[in-house]
Amino acid sequence: MHFLHRPYYRTTKKPDIEPSVLHIELVEKCKANDRQAQMKLYRQYCDGMFCVVMRFVKNAADAEDILQDSFIKAFQRIEQFKGDVTFGAWLKRIVVNGSIDFLKSKHQRTVELNENYLQVAEEDDWSVEEGISIEQVKGAIEELPQKYKYVVQLFLVEGYDHSEIAEILNITETASRTRLLRGKAQLKEKLKDLAYGT
Repeated sequence: MHFLHRPYYRTTKKPDIEPSVLHIELVEKCKANDRQAQMKLYRQYCDGMFCVVMRFVKNAADAEDILQDSFIKAFQRIEQFKGDVTFGAWLKRIVVNGSIDFLKSKHQRTVELNENYLQVAEEDDWSVEEGISIEQVKGAIEELPQKYKYVVQLFLVEGYDHSEIAEILNITETASRTRLLRGKAQLKEKLKDLAYGT
């Protein structure tokens, strides 16, 4: 038996990965519409945020468009960044919202996961039958109804907690918990069917 695992950084003390002084200076320069500061922040975050978008959409060209739009929104709204979370966390929220909005607008019912993004560890109750491949897990997540799929994606892969998921999807925390439980139950059933060939 192996386990699906939420991102490691959400289950341990969050490392101080952002040199805050540098980021505060860059953000302040961006607020003053400094193009060089904007390019520095863009270069620093574009690869990581592209990976976030690709966890939601299959197409790299669409992902690039979403990423571009997300950075434009971030720079347009940079006055709203107050520093109560890291700049990376603030930007990721914009990127995730942009990805979900794109999927909703295109009526796409896909969440593409790469093996690198779905990690295996022994914690939480995300146990999977022996012999189930990551590809089968990805396929099963894609088959979940949209309202469950997004919550499973945001919780399991992106590492958001229920209050964050509630805010992103504009639902209550209770609805987030309920959808996660139902989504997890459906996912496990689909994987059990695959394991036993039914």
